[in-house]
Amino acid sequence: MSRFQVVSGKGGTGKTTVAAALALALAAEGRRTLLVEVEGRQGIAQLFGSEALPYEERRIAEAPGGGEVHALAIDAERALLDYLQMFYKLGSAGRALKKLGAIDFATTVAPGVRDVLLTGKACEAVRRKDKQGRFVYDHVVMDAPPTGRITRFLNVNDEVAGLARIGPIHNQAQAVMRVLKSPETAVHLVTLLEEMPVQETADGIAELRAAELPVGRIVVNMVRPHLLDEDALRTASGARRKELAKALTRAGVTGSAGLVRPLVEQAAEHAQRVGLEREQRAVLAGLGLPTAELPLMGEGMTLSGLYDLAAEIRKQDMGDGAADIAEHTAGDGRGRGPGGRGSGRGASGGGAGS
Repeated sequence: MSRFQVVSGKGGTGKTTVAAALALALAAEGRRTLLVEVEGRQGIAQLFGSEALPYEERRIAEAPGGGEVHALAIDAERALLDYLQMFYKLGSAGRALKKLGAIDFATTVAPGVRDVLLTGKACEAVRRKDKQGRFVYDHVVMDAPPTGRITRFLNVNDEVAGLARIGPIHNQAQAVMRVLKSPETAVHLVTLLEEMPVQETADGIAELRAAELPVGRIVVNMVRPHLLDEDALRTASGARRKELAKALTRAGVTGSAGLVRPLVEQAAEHAQRVGLEREQRAVLAGLGLPTAELPLMGEGMTLSGLYDLAAEIRKQDMGDGAADIAEHTAGDGRGRGPGGRGSGRGASGGGAGS
């Protein structure tokens, strides 16, 4: 089972919501998950209805069965200060560099430094163990940059390792890449059943494979139900639309101009959408990866809806065994205290988040 789950996707596909729901699913039955944000948008805080996340790991929700979800918004400047202290013991000198603007320069201008710091912080959480030698977190889930940037974001450590061939920076980059290119990691791509997101997903998978980064699953998000059976779809989309209008009139639906025609047109639009979705499913099937489909949860994602989405993820066994976590929990001996599902209101906005 992959311990580091990276979630990416084209903007608007709901990758942040999927990442949050996956973290809840993986934390079920007494497990402990860290949900990491790297883009500075505070999307996780919005979903869980909490205050803006500080640069520290904070418990944000309880999963079914007593598990815990912790969250961390990684700040590149703070991560660089941690790095300087860890390897160079700069202490107050590092803070002085921040005042002089050197830290901001390093994280915004220096090639690759920002991404190394962000991925390095997440990988450190994946490897971290307690005094008894057990992993502090059973899983780490990252809400990663969009598909168009994900390969460069994850693979930039190789570039840095090539630039710095000895010393702490080289060792750090190599340690990060050992995690990212290992069976511990899975990169999931979130898409919609639409041509542009599906094409970007296909391109992203090709880039990840070329970089030898481990691709996990394709997550088809916001799937809408089919309202008509196969015979009705054929009728609505073909030459029998006039027959359909007559049948509606015979059934007592009168006024072809005012009501019957709009109903027939809506049925035809639905049939067209179903046909286009089938085409995109065929494209995704040709990519040779396992696929999970998550339903459209409504116009606004609430905290309750997030838990429902997590339950759906567990049903589909996403995340290399999310549905079977109870088996892996037996004998763990890690007790979890009681607590609520997390506080606050559900986030407003689109049904799939961002």
